[in-house]
Amino acid sequence: MRFKILYFVIAAVISALVIISWTQKQKEPVDYVNPYMGNISHILVPTFPTIHLPNSMLRVYPERSDYTGDLLQGLPLIVTSHRGSSAFNLSPYQGDVDGMKPVIPFSYDLEKITPYSYYVYLDEQQTDIEYAISHQAAIYKIGFNKSEPASLILNSGNGELRWADGAISGYQELENNTRVYIYLETDITPNTFGVVTEEKLEINASSASGTNASIAIQFPTDVNEIHVRYGISFIDEEQARENLRREIAGYDLQPVWDLGRKKWNEALGKIKVKGGSEDEKVVFYTSLYRTFERPVCISEDGRYYSAFSGTVKDDNGIPFYTDDWIWDSFRAHHPLNILIDSGKEENIIHSFIEMAEQMDNFWMPTFPEITGDSRRMNSNHGVATVLDAWVKGLRGFDLAKAFQAGKGAITEKTLAPWSGKPAGELDKFYLEHGYIPALHEGEEETIPEVHHFERRQPVAVTLGTAYDEWCMAMIANELGYTDDYEYFIERSFNYRNLFHPETHFFHPKDNEGKFIQPFDYRFSGGQGARGYYSENNAWMYRWDVKHNIQDLINLMGGNDSFIRNMDAMFSEPRGRSKFAFYAQLPDHTGNVGQFSMGNEPAFHVPYLYNYAGQPWKTQKRIRTLIPQWFRNDLMGVPGDEDGGSMSAFVVFSQLGFYPVTPGLPMYNIGSPAFSEASIQLDNGHVFEIIAHNNSAENKYIQSAKLNGVNWEKPWFSHNDIINGGKLELVMGKKANRAWGALPENSPPSFNMD
Repeated sequence: MRFKILYFVIAAVISALVIISWTQKQKEPVDYVNPYMGNISHILVPTFPTIHLPNSMLRVYPERSDYTGDLLQGLPLIVTSHRGSSAFNLSPYQGDVDGMKPVIPFSYDLEKITPYSYYVYLDEQQTDIEYAISHQAAIYKIGFNKSEPASLILNSGNGELRWADGAISGYQELENNTRVYIYLETDITPNTFGVVTEEKLEINASSASGTNASIAIQFPTDVNEIHVRYGISFIDEEQARENLRREIAGYDLQPVWDLGRKKWNEALGKIKVKGGSEDEKVVFYTSLYRTFERPVCISEDGRYYSAFSGTVKDDNGIPFYTDDWIWDSFRAHHPLNILIDSGKEENIIHSFIEMAEQMDNFWMPTFPEITGDSRRMNSNHGVATVLDAWVKGLRGFDLAKAFQAGKGAITEKTLAPWSGKPAGELDKFYLEHGYIPALHEGEEETIPEVHHFERRQPVAVTLGTAYDEWCMAMIANELGYTDDYEYFIERSFNYRNLFHPETHFFHPKDNEGKFIQPFDYRFSGGQGARGYYSENNAWMYRWDVKHNIQDLINLMGGNDSFIRNMDAMFSEPRGRSKFAFYAQLPDHTGNVGQFSMGNEPAFHVPYLYNYAGQPWKTQKRIRTLIPQWFRNDLMGVPGDEDGGSMSAFVVFSQLGFYPVTPGLPMYNIGSPAFSEASIQLDNGHVFEIIAHNNSAENKYIQSAKLNGVNWEKPWFSHNDIINGGKLELVMGKKANRAWGALPENSPPSFNMD
């Protein structure tokens, strides 16, 4: 009897282990994505739980004030910007017609979001909502559970809607003469239609226009389930209908869900990881998912509406992408595309050039959105994206045109932040003196192209432009433009003009060449330090010489001094209470001392120890910063995830390497989170990272091999991996301070020689 019991116990245990093993094997990359990660911000803009397919035109997320918002403002139909700008709104409703409004607020519960699906229960309305999304069309299944007539109200915040031929169609006005169109139909024919205003329902009225233009359709009393499908377009209503017909043929959500899940697993499955914790996998795949939110492909059957020209264009077989905030995305997002989606990256850069050709001036865009180039932030980092792609072997764009567009943006457009005006007095000074002059505290601004709030940002602009001019020199060299190369390479050293030899900070100068005094490297510059820097203070801009890090080390007096300055940043106190610090520097979040993990200029900084003979400190910092600031929870992102670059930083860093200098075809080695990772390169080859003995404690590299050869360098080139290969690391609990420390093994700066 005891043997039988023992037999059954053993059998049960084995069965349980098999089931657990099978369940784990069945978990796919999309199952690790948590769209709620970071939905509560530390201070400024949170992430949004976005439902979309990779880089698709149609994106939605729940319409509420923020994650903790108690009410949904109807159901979303399209998001036109990841910052919370939506078009159209659908309100399912059961009740007296007197309760109808253009947008109905709903109490809700049981919400569940995946990248390709949405479910929510409108509890007071007793309505079940299910949603499936495609690239330019989507479908709702709405289950009504009350014994009252069911209605649907479609709202356009500012536009026109009409009911005709069994469908609602119309548009909503966006900015810059841009419209988004909709074509929506249901599987059940309504028996009543009308126009909804704030005061009443106008039965049998079939069109509405203006603010909160709203059409209602009502169904027979025995209807308790309705399917709603719709297409969207930036071209016209007819194209919206065609987009719907192409992508969603029927009213069944399941095939749309299945295809969406397949598309996401294909995109996320380009990188596979093993080892690490479940939370680390969630952080990784959620971050990778975020990199596919932008830019968006807006080609529709070979055409697209261009807000850059105000006309509909043929894409000539090359998909057109926009909504790409390049000041952010050049740092890590575009380099990640080059590895796993090089064809898409070529199309994006081709789109940049098309935008430049379509605008009034042939200038490379800086912040191209659905509604055109908003010219936000500072510098012209599109040239870095072009250079990085070219030196890594991408050829699907016209380099000569890209050079001319970049040259125009840097030499003809003003360098003043947040401005698309022609070059003026500020730019003439930069041309002659090699830096942007700063104003003393209280000195009045007189230059018209300077934004009243963003101010001059003279140090940030000088450093950023020096990097852009280095990129231009490298592109000119590729094209054989000797004169342009000589001109821009000389100007790429302009950062030196603001380096303070005594303090080792980049310090603003006035128009007489004198350093601004008195000066506080934490707090001078007003709101966001914009009087001198940009969103971050001097401690972060101390390292913003990505193209010539070795020269920065030399300026600071060598490796020892450089390391001391790096260490000081991580230990320097805020100097004020949190309330006072963040009141002035709300973007400077994710602090470790004066380091700001929550803002883009910080991303390359932890890797700079590699350049000064102490790679072990890079390994320590990366393996500390990621779990500190990127977590599987509602506050798990330390700052604004503007354009995918913050998430791409996480992806690279968890894999174990990072592109410190876009434009140099090489990567710095950090410390991987996983014991194994494989990257499906877009050319069909595979690059593997193997970390033997890896664990939370074993974060330090003891030894390394690259493609089977002992490797003593804390970096490797793009050519080392592009045809496939393997980086093997042996990890340990305590630092091997000798590995990668010799001067001859330091990463290259300025060029690959």
